[in-house]
Amino acid sequence: GGGGYGYAGAVHLAAEAALNSGAGLVSVATRKEHALQVHLLSPELMGHTVEQISDISELLSKATVLVLGPGMAQRQWAKRIWPALISLDLPRVIDADALNFLAETPAYSDNWVLTPHPGEAARLLQCSTVDILQDRYKAVRTLQEKYGGVIVLKGAGTLICAEDEVYVNTTGNPGMALGGMGDVLSGIIGSLLAQKYSLLEAAKLGVYLHGLAALITRLL
Repeated sequence: GGGGYGYAGAVHLAAEAALNSGAGLVSVATRKEHALQVHLLSPELMGHTVEQISDISELLSKATVLVLGPGMAQRQWAKRIWPALISLDLPRVIDADALNFLAETPAYSDNWVLTPHPGEAARLLQCSTVDILQDRYKAVRTLQEKYGGVIVLKGAGTLICAEDEVYVNTTGNPGMALGGMGDVLSGIIGSLLAQKYSLLEAAKLGVYLHGLAALITRLL
């Protein structure tokens, strides 16, 4: 779910990434005008207009995995649907503005993957980005203790934390420091969750494949 005014590209990137990494059916819950764009640009995706909670109820009843946040934007539309999205116990990937909502109203779950960059991590822990960067290992562990699930702290050498385990990803390159990269990663992880990988397996494999794709692209 995402794609508030001016952010249609983010939710589209996440949805295409999910589809291209093996998800069988990807539904995009977004604003009316963006749902039309989804249909026109990618007819293989299912674009759905969502303006109120009632619009999303049927979609949620059929969903197996949720990717929340790409392009959501912190506006009234997102605030209206956020309570319905956060209350479900489906496997979820929480990214972008969904992380900002979570920072405002902290919650704990063993059934989600959070994918913050250092700035979002700082908001989640109510500290500075400098604090996060000074000790990324401590930060990712603290995030996991506070919010549960699996934490993917993005950056050079992305960290993946589940309880007392911390893994370091070694794929990727500086060319990934572009807008939209996080949206693609969220879609990949969501797709892997839909294919019945565990939270930790989906996070580790998703981060690895995301970085590997960047390395291969650089060689082309």
